[in-house]
Amino acid sequence: MAPTPFVFVEEKKDYAIVTINRGPVNAMNLQVWVELQAALDRIEGNSKMRGVIFCSGLEKDIFTAGNDLTELYAPMTSLEGYTNFWTTQNVFVGNLYSSRLVVISAIRGACPAGGCAISLASDYRIMTAGLGHIGLNEPQIGLLVPALWMVLYAKVIGERQAELLGFNGAVISPEEAKRVGLVDELVPKEKLMQTAEATMAKWLKIPSLGRSLTKKNVRQELSDRFTDRAALKAESEMGWAFLSSPETVKAMKATLNRLQGSKL
Repeated sequence: MAPTPFVFVEEKKDYAIVTINRGPVNAMNLQVWVELQAALDRIEGNSKMRGVIFCSGLEKDIFTAGNDLTELYAPMTSLEGYTNFWTTQNVFVGNLYSSRLVVISAIRGACPAGGCAISLASDYRIMTAGLGHIGLNEPQIGLLVPALWMVLYAKVIGERQAELLGFNGAVISPEEAKRVGLVDELVPKEKLMQTAEATMAKWLKIPSLGRSLTKKNVRQELSDRFTDRAALKAESEMGWAFLSSPETVKAMKATLNRLQGSKL
């Protein structure tokens, strides 16, 4: 029996809406990342599709809660399992970053870690005003921010700002995110998808070829680093040494215990 899907694609005339819906908080396990890549492949494979909007299907105001920590907690996985997870998520982020599509993230509520990575790989980020938070928060729970995610962070908000936020695993308000350039626009919750679709229509007025080639020239080098599977395998081995260390296991166990029954 096939697993219950967590990622859903709705095709419009010339763009698609990708909805993530894995309750209770859209924790991103391997299946979510695999389905995100399959959705991107499907949309890019349709020549009529020129854009994609990512959003949450949860009733709660959570874009995603980031990676499912059970994929990172050494006693619950293995080097092989972690390598597969690490490779899958990074290849997707890299592919999204250089996609020919116009990529918009419609961020409702909380958007830490992996959700933030999706938004960083987008072309335009719209977030709910006064609702939620965003950032690469891994250090707050005893983890390290993936190296290329920090590079992408710095490209979006500048190196020093990325250091100040990333080293401390800070998550910031929508208003602060707008100030530092982490999001491009703030709107009321009830106007989020309306604004995202209106923005998509505006971007799609630009001829695709020139726009996509300009994007490729700017982004392909970093995208290639994200999708270098040999490098990702080596990184995952180093990452596993960190994740399986007694200090990290202890910190992760405390975090998992704290989050049991938590809303986020």
